[in-house]
Amino acid sequence: MTTTPAPVSAARVERWQRFRTNRNKALATPHGWLTLTSFQWLEDAPAAVDLAPGLWSTDAAGTTAFLTAVPSDGLTLVETGAPVDGTISAVLADEESLMWVQFGGPGGDRVVVELAMRGGRYAIRTRDASSPVFTEFDGVPTYPYNPDWEVTGRFEPYPEPVEVPIVTANPLVDGVHRSVGEVVFRLPGSSHEFRLQAEEERLGALTVTFHDETNGDTTDEWRKLSIPRPRPDGSVVLDFNRAINYPSAFTPYGTCPMPVKNNSLDLRVEAGEKEPYPA
Repeated sequence: MTTTPAPVSAARVERWQRFRTNRNKALATPHGWLTLTSFQWLEDAPAAVDLAPGLWSTDAAGTTAFLTAVPSDGLTLVETGAPVDGTISAVLADEESLMWVQFGGPGGDRVVVELAMRGGRYAIRTRDASSPVFTEFDGVPTYPYNPDWEVTGRFEPYPEPVEVPIVTANPLVDGVHRSVGEVVFRLPGSSHEFRLQAEEERLGALTVTFHDETNGDTTDEWRKLSIPRPRPDGSVVLDFNRAINYPSAFTPYGTCPMPVKNNSLDLRVEAGEKEPYPA
């Protein structure tokens, strides 16, 4: 006998499908994460780099980044389109990025060079709109939607945020997880509670970065989940159908944060995004 899903279930599926459509569209933007083709540290003397023209450097103190180019390099500023002729400079704070210059292609903007400050050092990343990872992208594989993976938990805030040192997808870049509290919940197939340290997003929403037993099998090494702002009573809704990959799942040039030490779930979370490039 075939039964028709209840309207609320159909609505949930529709919302999830809309979320998936928007997620794939966001990934497939020009010069987005799928277009990364290099990550290179800058030295304190002008030098050529891979995949981009010009000479790149920092000052001796590492506080300012410099680019020297001539008109034949074809570099223009992303913000204004003005050609780079001579030496330009930029100053960033740690974890900041700047889509700085562009070149190549009919419009002169096939490749964007991003300046980034990571771990107190300047680096550049090239973002090439002709990268096969971008041009051949047709969506991230996922587990089928399953309402059992949408659970209610509670948020237990810390009196003050706690900065926890972490490693990142780049072994040369250290990171910090600014934990604002713990999300406490249960999951299908487990008899005990889980506690995950959370970071705060805009407007009071939360993010948890976590390991689970599917990592390295059907999913990437870790994933993250955004959680709507806690309700006045502290309750939160965790929908693991919306667990997503960090950019480092798609490119070796990410500096994405790994989970803090105890953010591991000792079961298979068969929901959300899968490994985008299974062996």
